[in-house]
Formats: sequence, C-alpha cells, structure tokens
Amino acid sequence: MSDDDVFLALANPVRRRLLELLADGPRSAGDLAKQFELSRPAVAEHLQVLRRAELVRDVAVGRMRHYYLSTDPLEQVSEWLHPFERIWRERLRVLADLIEDEEKR
Repeated sequence: MSDDDVFLALANPVRRRLLELLADGPRSAGDLAKQFELSRPAVAEHLQVLRRAELVRDVAVGRMRHYYLSTDPLEQVSEWLHPFERIWRERLRVLADLIEDEEKR
C-alpha cells in the first residue's frame, strides 16, 4: 500500500461514507450496500478499493463478510495534514476577529 492508494481511496465520497459507517463498528457487506442507491457489486468494488488501501479489513462469518475499519492509514493521513492545521487555525482566528468587530458595531 502506498500513500497514493490511501488518498485515492479517500477521494471518493462513497468510500468516505463507507468509512464513516464503519467507524460505528463492523458491518456486513449487505448491510453496507443497503445504505446506498448503488448496486451491491458497485459497493463491493468500493470496498475492494478500501481493502487494497488497507483502510478496511474483512472477515468471513459463515457465508457473509464483515468489514472493519482499519485506522492506521488514517493516522498517516492525519500526520500529513497536521502542518496545515496551523493555516486553518489562523484563518479561523481572523474570521472570529472579524465577527467580533462586526458585532461591536
């Protein structure tokens, strides 16, 4: 897995939503597919991309597959984003100052 695999996987809104659903705990492939207006094979393809990027892992339970969120790659993304937080905080501080000045008028 490369960092590019993770970022490419996260670029798609369906895959991001799948990760959000899995953040609440493991779910079966069928249950995940019900959350979308997509075919089951389409959702399975998205899960495959997430699996290749090591963002999810799956476990066979009888005839079903249960998917689990894998957080290690997300920690790497967080580490990459960390230097940009300074910029966001500064912009939010400027915005807060503008709002405060406007409220004083």
